[in-house]
Amino acid sequence: MKENGFRSTRRTKLVCTIGPSTCDFETIEALAEGGMNVARLNMCHNTREWHKEDGDIWTFSVRSFDESQPERTVSASYDGFAEDVEVGDELVVDGGMVRFEVVEKIGPDVKCLCTDPGLLLPRANLALWRKGRLVQQRNSMLPTITSKDWLDIDFAIAEGVDFIALSFVRSADTINHLRSYIAARSPNRDVGVIAKIESVDSLKNLEEIVEASDGAMVARGDMGSQIPLEQVPFAQQKIVHLCRQLNKPVIVASQLLESMIEYPIPTRAEVADVSEAVRQQADALMLSGESAMGLYPDKALTVLRSVSVRMEKWCREDKFSEELELTNISSSFSDIIKEEICRSAAKLASSLQVDALFVYTSDGHMASLLSRWRPDCPIFAFTPTPSVRKRLNLQWGLIPFRLNFSEDMDTNLSKTLSLLKIRGMIKPGDRIVAVSDMLQSIQVRIVP
Repeated sequence: MKENGFRSTRRTKLVCTIGPSTCDFETIEALAEGGMNVARLNMCHNTREWHKEDGDIWTFSVRSFDESQPERTVSASYDGFAEDVEVGDELVVDGGMVRFEVVEKIGPDVKCLCTDPGLLLPRANLALWRKGRLVQQRNSMLPTITSKDWLDIDFAIAEGVDFIALSFVRSADTINHLRSYIAARSPNRDVGVIAKIESVDSLKNLEEIVEASDGAMVARGDMGSQIPLEQVPFAQQKIVHLCRQLNKPVIVASQLLESMIEYPIPTRAEVADVSEAVRQQADALMLSGESAMGLYPDKALTVLRSVSVRMEKWCREDKFSEELELTNISSSFSDIIKEEICRSAAKLASSLQVDALFVYTSDGHMASLLSRWRPDCPIFAFTPTPSVRKRLNLQWGLIPFRLNFSEDMDTNLSKTLSLLKIRGMIKPGDRIVAVSDMLQSIQVRIVP
């Protein structure tokens, strides 16, 4: 938790996808000790298969196969696939991991020539390009939530996950539909919904999707197969900025350290890419294949952590981070007061150069508002609700603890000061700014 002194504690959260390379308890524990804040389970990462046979013919088919599925045959996910494609079309898999050219159509089967060999994963995303342009009709026919997805969602709810990330969200309706389903299946537990932004439709309806969700993921790999590659950096920045304006956590994902699936060190371009996401002050960075099935998951996490810490330090020292003009997002008078308190607390913490911000919150809202302002010091968030504590792990700069509150604010302060002093996280003489959603107040304290 503490890196190069407490004020230099890493603010950017790190998400690791758990898969074949990291599925045992010891490895997951090592990732947690190495800086992982959030573990992600991807239902696609149950197998991996490498195909490096440039020039081979593959068959994409809508037929159902039993265990004797022919070699070099891929099952397409919807019945209209064979009708949609034309000879000469380009099929782009997972944002360019593999590319094929359609050479022949035979009933339900589409014969394709592999033009760019690479990694072919189960349930990979497939984009169709024709004469250099994306064919929109191909993607609009795909269901956002498949029958298998509903089974996976039931499994996730039963296992007590904190968030469910939904792929290829085209509108807020899909988010609301999933929310209703989760509420019916788990009425006593709040499961957040993360919208993966990775299609042209999701970019068109970006603001309504982010507003309806509990956060967003910038899935750059699939996005890069649907919009020109040179537009991906701008789209990333736009999503990161919008999420911060709307006070929703945002995860930058896909191909951060892609080379480390096979090699023990990243490319310099990957380091620059990670640094830019940190400079934009995204809430979290996510490893996908690097941790799920790569050869060096621990080293990939170490790179992500060290680059984040160094870039954050540089941004603080040189004022090089993204500066946004944030506006009020609340409608009720009570919530506007909370916003103003958090705005003032963050500015006060920076002007006084305090060592930490403390926030006492029942539902996590004031903690997220403080995070939105990206103050110079770490934010300790205290909440009596276990699910709130876990969900706050995803947000920039927050260090959440579970604490049973007293009605007396001084008692809560004394309890938390003692707790953190015992852990060596604060010391006598440190200055703190404390806010609370119970009293809606600001206090400045010196640690006794």
